Amino acid sequence: MNQPELEALAADAYVYGYPLVSALTMVERFTEGGLGTMPAAPFNHLSHAGRLAGPEDPFVSVNNDTVYSIAQLDLSEGPQVLRVPDTAGAYYVLQFVGAWTDNFAYVGRRATGTGAQTWLIVPPAWHGTTADHAHVIVAPTTVATIVGRFACTGPDDLPRVRALQAGLTLEPLEPGGLAAGLPEPDPDVPERLAFFERLRVWMAAFPPAAPDVEYQQRFAPLGLLDTGASPYRAAAPEWTLTLLRGLAAGRERVEDAIRPPEDHPPGEWRSVPHLFDYNVDFLGPGTLDDPEWRIPDRRAAYLSRAAAARTGLWGSHAYEALHAMTQDDADGRPLSGEHRYTLRFDQPPPVDAFWSVTMYDLPEYHLVANPIARYSIGDRTPGLVYGEDGSLTLRLQHDRPADPAGAANWLPTPEGGFRPVIRLYQPKPTALDGSYRVPPIERS
Repeated sequence: MNQPELEALAADAYVYGYPLVSALTMVERFTEGGLGTMPAAPFNHLSHAGRLAGPEDPFVSVNNDTVYSIAQLDLSEGPQVLRVPDTAGAYYVLQFVGAWTDNFAYVGRRATGTGAQTWLIVPPAWHGTTADHAHVIVAPTTVATIVGRFACTGPDDLPRVRALQAGLTLEPLEPGGLAAGLPEPDPDVPERLAFFERLRVWMAAFPPAAPDVEYQQRFAPLGLLDTGASPYRAAAPEWTLTLLRGLAAGRERVEDAIRPPEDHPPGEWRSVPHLFDYNVDFLGPGTLDDPEWRIPDRRAAYLSRAAAARTGLWGSHAYEALHAMTQDDADGRPLSGEHRYTLRFDQPPPVDAFWSVTMYDLPEYHLVANPIARYSIGDRTPGLVYGEDGSLTLRLQHDRPADPAGAANWLPTPEGGFRPVIRLYQPKPTALDGSYRVPPIERS
C-alpha cells in the first residue's frame, strides 16, 4: 500500500475510531477524577451531581435543565441490577450508551413511564437466567455508560431531585465479581500517536457490531489489528508522518461535518434530528426500531457518529430530546456579545415535557459564566414576562437590560462569539418532522 493510500486509510480510521476513543477517554477520566461537581466513582457505582451544571463543568454542550446521575458500567464481572424510584410524573431519563457511543436503551418518562422500576443490565452474549427480572437490558459492550438526567427547575427543586437520586441504586446480581476495567494503552507510545494506540487496544477489548468487523480489517496496515507489543512505540519516522497526516485529514473531515452548510438560510437554527441514528444494531428498551431512525449507509453512519461525539458526547436521540443551534442572526451575521439580540416566540415550542435555550461559548461549546448565574432560559424559568398576546421575547446580550421585563427575560451572552442551543424535551411530531421552525434571532 503506497503512502497516499495509507494516509487515506488513517483518515478513515480516525473517523471510525474517534467515538470509541473519545467515549472511553471520558470514562477513564470520570472514574479517576469525576466531572465538574460529579465526584469520581469506580465502575458500577453511581455518581450524582449536587446541582445543575455550570461553567465549571467542562463538558461539550452540557445541559443546564437537568441534574446528572452517571454510572460507568463494567459488566465483565456480571450483570448489574438497577432500581429506579417513582418520580411522580416528573421528567427524567436514564440513557444507556455503549463504548462505541451507541444509545442502546432508555428508561424514563417517555420510554417506560415514571413509576418505580427494576432492570437487569447484562453483558453481551450472557447466558444466565433472568427469571426474577422481567425487565432486561442487553449491553453491546462490557463497558457502557448510564447517563441519568432529572429535570430540575433550580436550587429550590434540588431536595426533590436529591431524594430521587438517593432512590436510584445499582448493585451486582451476584456479589464478589471482579471488574476488568479499561485495558491500558502502552505508556511508552509517543503522545502524537496516542490516538492510534488507544484505538488499537480498545478496539480489541470492545468488539463492535458484527457488520463492522469486516470494515475494521481494512485497518491492518495501520497496525490497529496488531496484538502484543505496540507498533507505535518506535514507529519509523516516515510511517509516523503518514499516520499523522491521516489523523489530521480525518479530524478535518469531522470538523467539516459539524460546520453549518454555507447555503443555509440566514438565521436558521440548525437541527440535526438524525445525528444519533447511527446505531442500527443494538436497539433495546426505549429505543425506536424504525427505518425513520436509522442511517442505512454504514459509512455515512460512521461520520455521523464521529460528529455526534465531537459536538455532544453521550447525547440522546432526537425523539427523547431535540436540539437545534445557531451561530448567526436573522441577517446571517455571526452572533457576538458585542451586540444585543431578541428571540421572540409567538407560540411556545411543541413539546410534551419542557423546552429551554442554553448559552454556549465558542469554540469549546461550554457554558458561559455570568453575574446572575443563568445559563439557560425556558418555559420553567420563574418570573418570565409574556406579551399581552401570549408571546415571549427573550433578550440575549452581554450586559443586563435596563427595563424590568428585559431583565426578567435575559439570557446573558459572553463578550465574544456564542452559540445558543434550544432543547425540546419529548418533542411533538411537528418538531421532529421539520414543520415547526424556531424563530431567528434578531439584532436589536
